[in-house]
Amino acid sequence: MNSRTFVCIVCPNGCTIETQYEGDKILSVTGNKCKKGIEYVRQELIDPRRTISSTVRIEGAELPLCSVRLTNVIPKKDIFRVMEEINKIKLTAPVSIGQVVIKNVCGLDSDVIVTKNMG
Repeated sequence: MNSRTFVCIVCPNGCTIETQYEGDKILSVTGNKCKKGIEYVRQELIDPRRTISSTVRIEGAELPLCSVRLTNVIPKKDIFRVMEEINKIKLTAPVSIGQVVIKNVCGLDSDVIVTKNMG
């Protein structure tokens, strides 16, 4: 049996959650103030996922960098692979909020989109 402590980030409570588990089977969860904490722990143990917000180079704009983000969460294990692709991007102004700059990045069902209008 393994144990692990999580600080839940799903709601503003920020509960410290203690979990006992074996493999991907959760044996006990304590410390959560709502049901969302249990789902958060399950996700973190079985298939942790994250989102990415970053910047990319842009030419012809008043600033040298443009903010971008993913449209969906991706497996945590793929963050560095996705960042390698994001780091290859070089935009040319103008760009608009929501503009897709990489469709389905690394085949992970998430697009990289622009988050700031830059003329």
